Amino acid sequence: MIMSKRLLVLAAGILQLPIIKRAKEMDCYVIAADGDPNAMGFAYADKAICANIVSEDEMLKIAIDEKVDGVIHPCSEVSMAVMGRINEEMGLSGITREQAIKATNKHLMRQAFESYGAPSPLSILTESADHAWGVFEDAFPGNAILKPSRNSGSRGIAKIHKGISKEEFVDLYSIALNESRDKSVLIEQFVEGPEFSVEIIVWNNTVNVLAVTDKKTTGTPHFVELGHNQPSRFSNEVVALVSDAAVAGVKALGVNACACHAEVKVQDGKAYLMEVGARMGGDFISTVLTRLSSGVDMIAAAVNCALGIEPDLQPVEMGAGVCIRYFTPKPGMLKDVKNVDVLKHPSVFDSAIYCKAGDIVQDVTSSLCRCGHIIVTAENADAAVELAEELISSVEFETM
Repeated sequence: MIMSKRLLVLAAGILQLPIIKRAKEMDCYVIAADGDPNAMGFAYADKAICANIVSEDEMLKIAIDEKVDGVIHPCSEVSMAVMGRINEEMGLSGITREQAIKATNKHLMRQAFESYGAPSPLSILTESADHAWGVFEDAFPGNAILKPSRNSGSRGIAKIHKGISKEEFVDLYSIALNESRDKSVLIEQFVEGPEFSVEIIVWNNTVNVLAVTDKKTTGTPHFVELGHNQPSRFSNEVVALVSDAAVAGVKALGVNACACHAEVKVQDGKAYLMEVGARMGGDFISTVLTRLSSGVDMIAAAVNCALGIEPDLQPVEMGAGVCIRYFTPKPGMLKDVKNVDVLKHPSVFDSAIYCKAGDIVQDVTSSLCRCGHIIVTAENADAAVELAEELISSVEFETM
C-alpha cells in the first residue's frame, strides 16, 4: 500500500480521471495540473493547479515546489517531454526526456525501430508537399499514408492511393502538416490488414504484455478508432505475432518503469509496428478495458512505476470479455437523442453521450468528432462485441 506519496498528474481531463481517482484510492496525495481551469479531474484531486502543462520550465518548478515523488502523463502525448524532464531533474522513476521525444516523434521512432530490427513499414520524412509527392511517385509502388510526425488521436492521417491527383495530395498533405506539432509530415507504406493495440507494463527492463486489443476503425481515409475489444478474437498465432512485434518496439525505444501502448497491423502473416507510446493508451483501453479483461489493475501498476515501486501484475479479479464502441451519428445539427434507456442494460459497465441538442455533429475525421461511448462486459469478447454493436445501433441520434 502506498502511503502519502505525492503524485503529479499532467492533464486532468476525462481520460485522466480514472488515474486520479485510483491514485487517491491508493492513498496518494494527487496534484492534478491542466491548462483548463474547468478540467473535470480537478474536483477529484487533492490539489488542482491550472498551468501550462507543455512548458517544461513551469512544470518543473511546480514539481519541485510540490516535492513530488512521481509524475505521470497518462493517455496523452502533449507533455511527455515535460514528464521526462521532471524525471531527470528530480531523479524520479520513469522515462527520460530523450526517450519521451523518441516515443512521440514518429520519425525518430521509426529510426529506433529500424536500428533495433523491430518490424516497421517503410517510412520517409518529407521536406515539403512537392518533395512528398515525388517520394510517393518514386518510392512507393502501392498506396501510402500521410501522417503528422507528432500527434495522436488519428488527427491529420490520410490514406493516399495510386492515381490520386497532385491537387488532392497537396490538400491532404496540408492537413497533416497543420495537425503536426513539429510541423513535419511522414509518408509511409500503407499496411492492409487488421489493427491491434498492445497494453504493456515495463519494469526492471522486462516487457510485460497485459492485453492485446482488436481495433475497429473508420478505415480510409482517416482511420479514426470506433471501438476496441479485449481479449483479441484472433488466433493464438496472430496474437503472439502482434505481441512479439510490440515487445520489440518497446525494447527499441529503451524505455523502463512505465506503461506502454503499442499499435500493430498484420498483413500477409507479418506484423508491422505503427507506433509505440511510452504511456497508457487512450480511449479507456488501458484505464478500463485492460483491467476488465485481464484482471490486472493497469492504472495501479502505472502509478507504482511512476513512484518507483514494483508494480503488481497479478490478476486481482476474474477477466471477462469487454468491448467499447463509439457513437458516430450522421453529421448535422443534433435535434435529439432517443432510446437512451437501452444504456441501462445490466451488461453496460459505462456509457456517456458527449453532445446535446443544438450541437453540431461533424463528420468523423478524428477521435474528437465522436459523440459518445458504451463499454460492455460479457462472458467472452464475441458476446461483448455483439451486444455493444446492438446497443450502439439502438440509440437514435436525430440530426438535421
